[in-house]
Amino acid sequence: MIDFCSADERLLPVCWVRFGDIDTAVALTREAIDSGAAALMIPSICPRHHGPTHIGLDPVWAQAREAGSSIVFHVGGGRPMDETYKQNGLPPVPDFHGGDANFLGVVHGDPRGADADPATMIFDGVLDRFESLKIGVIEQGAAWVPGWMRSMDSAASAFIKNEERLQRLSLKPSEFVARQVRVTPYPHEDVGWIIANTGPGICMFSSDYPHVEGGRQPLRRFEQSLADTDAMAVDAFYAANFADLLGLSV
Repeated sequence: MIDFCSADERLLPVCWVRFGDIDTAVALTREAIDSGAAALMIPSICPRHHGPTHIGLDPVWAQAREAGSSIVFHVGGGRPMDETYKQNGLPPVPDFHGGDANFLGVVHGDPRGADADPATMIFDGVLDRFESLKIGVIEQGAAWVPGWMRSMDSAASAFIKNEERLQRLSLKPSEFVARQVRVTPYPHEDVGWIIANTGPGICMFSSDYPHVEGGRQPLRRFEQSLADTDAMAVDAFYAANFADLLGLSV
């Protein structure tokens, strides 16, 4: 990936870091950053023998923060939807491309895996200890984000008396999201509504080019849903939030 992106300075390489073994994750992080990774993609799934926020992984976050590299999650990085859900007694439905893979409407309507790891990173204090570390949630939609932010705030309020980790947090969960989490909506989502209910600093433009999942007219569809959004928030959506996520790389 680094070799591929070396052909054009506008291409910023994202390198995969496996999390199944803590020592390997730390070593791969160092290798990726030293090789020029702009961001580190980690699994959207809990490892088998330790949580994704295990304190042994703190060197991963520290190295990323010091290098100005972000941590990103991407669709496909977690468990696919259980195939048994398709056994509903009805005719099979074609996926987005017309075949019978896993790119179905119900999958897009279900953000499973998109919210669990970032929430754990907030509740376990990772984003508090590494306050300049940025997290990107890519190609997993964003319509779920407003409710997710409010659900985390509600949970933190309900459990703060019993959990010391919540008592130690310097911000509300939603405030960590606003400060450090950036998300790419799908063009078919109402981005204006999402921004109005999350703030201007979270959503980022994405067309998914050269894939077709972004639709034929992503700019037109985004412009329609942003018609009533103020100019500064629109600029943040198209450019500033991405620059904030990638930091030193841009």
